[in-house]
Amino acid sequence: MLSEAPPAVLPTEAARWQDYLSLLKPRVMSLVVFTAFTGLVCAGGNLNPLLGAVAILCIAVGAGGSAALNMAYDADIDALMRRTRRRAVPAGRVQAADALALGIALSLFSVGIMAVAINLLAAGLLAFTILFYAVVYTLWLKRRTPQNIVIGGLAGALPPAVGWAAASGHAPLNAWLLVAIIFFWTPPHFWALSLYTSGDYAEAGVPMMPVVKGAASTRRQILAYALLLAPLGLAPAFTGLGGPIYLAVSALGGIGLVALAARLVMSHAGDPAPPVPAGVKQGLYDVRADARPARDLFAFSLLYLFSLFAALLIERSGVLAALGLRP
Repeated sequence: MLSEAPPAVLPTEAARWQDYLSLLKPRVMSLVVFTAFTGLVCAGGNLNPLLGAVAILCIAVGAGGSAALNMAYDADIDALMRRTRRRAVPAGRVQAADALALGIALSLFSVGIMAVAINLLAAGLLAFTILFYAVVYTLWLKRRTPQNIVIGGLAGALPPAVGWAAASGHAPLNAWLLVAIIFFWTPPHFWALSLYTSGDYAEAGVPMMPVVKGAASTRRQILAYALLLAPLGLAPAFTGLGGPIYLAVSALGGIGLVALAARLVMSHAGDPAPPVPAGVKQGLYDVRADARPARDLFAFSLLYLFSLFAALLIERSGVLAALGLRP
């Protein structure tokens, strides 16, 4: 059951353009754009650079639209969590109806332009991604099951396939291999975050894994996913997608990921914390000493995913050839 939502917050000041931009979750959008661009480059083909830029813009706008839809619906639970209560909608700077209208407009615009300017497969995959995040994850999974991040992670995993389809008109096995890497990366990444923010999720009634199954179970599941992800991350080096740079990066990154996950299992990250003494201020991003293994894994997982896709970009974009390092 969700905690009772607080009364609607009346706007105290006119919304700034930065408030509307924040509805698009720019930091999340940047990761979406990066992985989609990697898929587009890895696809090769003869896509006009201008059309390639249009495709990436559509993916970015679509990601922003789905984020705005998420912000509009989740304002009640966002208002209950320290990490999200200052977002534009729960803080009252933007009305939920305006966020909803913006999300619908951006979503329709991005899919329509992708269909007209690029191809129907890319447009269809983009539309599916938006609907999956806004409807399946936000409206259904997030408030009902601790598997919300696992199943809902498909939305965040699809951008490489959208980029690949935009460049080539099809999505082969290697495109779906990139999707699989992000899909299996998502649970350990977000569960690590939830281990040191579980109090927020409990307060808001969001059934994240540490809240429902406990911290110890979540730590073990993170290790299990890390053990699956590490060899999966190596796979592109053996399908012809990645080369020696990718192989080295994925091998070292996988070892680091598993090592940090094993360290996390042996820690007490996410276990109930003693109450904060009266008069002691706690910063928004303060992390208790025993929760630092979760924070470290969360941060490293971002570096791991970025490194994998950066290695593919370097190898597939012609940078090595331009430097005379590869014919």
